[in-house]
Amino acid sequence: MIGKGAQQEQHTAGSSGLAICDAAALPVDEVLARLGSSSSGLSAAAAAERLETVGPNAVRSYRVRAWAVLARQLRSALLLLLAVTAVASFFLGNRSDAVVIGIILVASVGLGFFNEYRAERATAALHSQVRHNTVVLREGEATRVDVTELVPGDVVRLVLGDVVPADLRLSEVVDLECDESVLTGESEPAEKNTDVVPEGTATADLTGCAFMGTIVHAGTGTGVVVSTGANAEFGRIARGLGDREPETDFQRGLRSFSVLLLQVALVLTSMIVVINLLLDRPLIESLLFALAIAVGITPQLLPAVVSTALASGSRRLAARKVLVKRLVCIEDLGDVDILITDKTGTLTTGRIAFVEAVPLDGESAEHTVLHGLLATETEVGGSGKRIATNAMDTALWESAGETGRQVERYRRVDGVPFDHSRRMTSALVATPGDDAKFLVVKGAPESVLGRCVEASAAARETLAQLFDRGRRVVAVAAKDLDAARTRAGADDERDLHLTGFLVFSDEPKESARQSLGRLAELGITVKVATGDNSQVAERVCTELGLTSGGSVTGTELARLDDEQFTEVARRATVFARVSPEQKARLVRALRGEGRSIGFLGDGVNDALALHVADVGISVDSGTDVAKDAADVVLLEKDLGVLADGVTEGRRTFANTIKYVLMSTSSNFGNMFSAAAASAVLTFLPMLPSQILLNNLLYDSSQLALPGDRVDPEELRAPSHWDIAFIRRFMLFFGPLSSLFDFVTFGLMLGVFHAGPELFRTGWFVESLATQILIVFAIRTRRTPFIRSRPSRTLIVTVAVVLAVGIGVTFSPFADDLGFTRLPLGFFLMLVVLIVAYLVLIEFAKRLFYAEPLHRLPPSPRRGRRHRLHRRAAHFSTAAHLPPLVLRRGSSAGT
Repeated sequence: MIGKGAQQEQHTAGSSGLAICDAAALPVDEVLARLGSSSSGLSAAAAAERLETVGPNAVRSYRVRAWAVLARQLRSALLLLLAVTAVASFFLGNRSDAVVIGIILVASVGLGFFNEYRAERATAALHSQVRHNTVVLREGEATRVDVTELVPGDVVRLVLGDVVPADLRLSEVVDLECDESVLTGESEPAEKNTDVVPEGTATADLTGCAFMGTIVHAGTGTGVVVSTGANAEFGRIARGLGDREPETDFQRGLRSFSVLLLQVALVLTSMIVVINLLLDRPLIESLLFALAIAVGITPQLLPAVVSTALASGSRRLAARKVLVKRLVCIEDLGDVDILITDKTGTLTTGRIAFVEAVPLDGESAEHTVLHGLLATETEVGGSGKRIATNAMDTALWESAGETGRQVERYRRVDGVPFDHSRRMTSALVATPGDDAKFLVVKGAPESVLGRCVEASAAARETLAQLFDRGRRVVAVAAKDLDAARTRAGADDERDLHLTGFLVFSDEPKESARQSLGRLAELGITVKVATGDNSQVAERVCTELGLTSGGSVTGTELARLDDEQFTEVARRATVFARVSPEQKARLVRALRGEGRSIGFLGDGVNDALALHVADVGISVDSGTDVAKDAADVVLLEKDLGVLADGVTEGRRTFANTIKYVLMSTSSNFGNMFSAAAASAVLTFLPMLPSQILLNNLLYDSSQLALPGDRVDPEELRAPSHWDIAFIRRFMLFFGPLSSLFDFVTFGLMLGVFHAGPELFRTGWFVESLATQILIVFAIRTRRTPFIRSRPSRTLIVTVAVVLAVGIGVTFSPFADDLGFTRLPLGFFLMLVVLIVAYLVLIEFAKRLFYAEPLHRLPPSPRRGRRHRLHRRAAHFSTAAHLPPLVLRRGSSAGT
């Protein structure tokens, strides 16, 4: 009898858990005893009590930290330039400039912080909807629970593809292997057993344990949870890791753009300082003016505009149940021009239904179903229903009826779990009374038929007819074994006798036809990588109107060298019976051609491809390892939702580039005008504080750009940062702005005989008006308002800011800012100048964009993890491929 003190000690140990190294040195029974558990697991009440004590089984939850968001806003070269200028202005005695720059800093950081923080909270809300489940024994019954609810003492079942949810002491294993590269760096999976190891054994050699965060590579197992959350081995490592994430292509483009601006600012400011010193102007005045020019050429609110664009895109995607793990992944999603997707649940409904059993060799349909059930390892859950490891097994059990109850008469002795190389599973079964034993095997028909003694021509013809009807088929075979056998292995899966076929249906998804059409309009080529038969996949493509360039199997791909593989990858549409490694090789081959690849998958066999793709996309119903490897998680498995995500990514980038082109061209033109004027005038053309105020008002008018409409052609293909293009745009349109500045200078001096204050006021208003209003021309390659309408918000914002800018010159602060009242004739001149400027810009656009809109060349494709500058290769027809490798699909007209 256990005393009260001993019970208390046992409860404490069970609540806090054990170190994995200590548990590995103890027999399983003793580990269970120390944890106050048993082989049948904890009770629900005990688990709930322990959860209150140890907390959720999570290493790091997705939390939004205001200070972290603020820190990201401050990491900007442009903001650093502003801060340096503000400090210099303050200590050089120009307090008004320092105040204006301070306002710009606060506005930029504040707007960026507000939008990113708001978007992060929306993302956190979506993260809370993504669940990872595991099978756990509670009072002897198997049930699925969220992994965050696991506590020390829980007994967990592991199957192929599971992410190990906590540190486990293994009690049962069947050919269990775990990929522990996340902990040890070793690429080869580690074999597991239930052995006790000596104390002091290195972590990598604890073969009787499974570690949190590792992946079940093969086999099955059962283990008791000894450590959870931050107390697990993975948790201790994760606590010491930083949160810094890899830089994306979008972020690299922003950084390159900032470098370009800093280079231009350095050249201009150096030139201005030299010119002013040669003209014997005061050093302090020259430095302040040069700093104002440097600030003036930079788009100060670019961080805020980018954050606003990404945040608005994130909110729109959140409304469509799309979880983007990082805001910048929105732009990466817009980059995709090839989508490789699975078939089940994406092109089909994903509702697997058992249709019929087709018996062979004189067997009955019931006998075929019975063999299929015997080869399926399941657990009985708390609801009394069997928990199967895949949808087809679940459908088979749900329709088994009386045959399902006959399974209880047989005893499963041993089994060989499914893996993606054999593509089958088997079970050693004892007959009622244990007087005989046999091996029953089920799996992909091509794999099973290859292990049979003989597969008749009639059986193969039946199989071909089922595939032609678009059915999913599982073959079942068996053979007798010695009654004394207690173990079975993969070597026994030969010399089989074919029992029959289990036939399932998964109808094409009607909404997929429309979604495929939308993806085609976006310029995205869709390819299908499936574990199903190629005929089935081709039929689905035909019914959904997806023109196929042909199909190829994994067996055929395995015979190709890299060059041949790339050629087939480029032209084929359906990749059937492919292994996880072949999916990843397919992604790499297409990325090597300069394409930006999105991979959509939800299974453990998709994890490798998800990781190497430019954008990995999974779904909430997918396996844990797939969701962890993905960049984007769809809470609904729908290609239409994915098309929305691509559109948002391209809209976000297009509106960001509008601001960049606007700012660089107009700012460069104005600052070049200021630099040139300072060389010929006897006074500064504009005071530093006026230059900064001008930029603050201008940038404020552009804050509505992230929500602007985008022309359809801007969404048809991905665009990328092209610094050379931005430089050409700046040098082409900037001088046009300067031309009208020089006209203004002449009119102010020759017509209005302006002194310094009137000159500065007139140029301030003219430059602000032309900068702001030109957005309607620059934002589109079409004719503004006629063929491309801006958003109402942009129109209102521009009008309000222009009114404020003109109003400042009449305000009580005008004298302090160096302004004076403008005559009526100036505003008449201003209207004429603006109209002439806008007309000239329209003609300049036609010259700059030499080709018609529908013939614009595509941008070079660049992946997120690398950059390729050569143009994507053209996808030609499949007719030139070796006929033995690539089969033409029926949807291609054959």
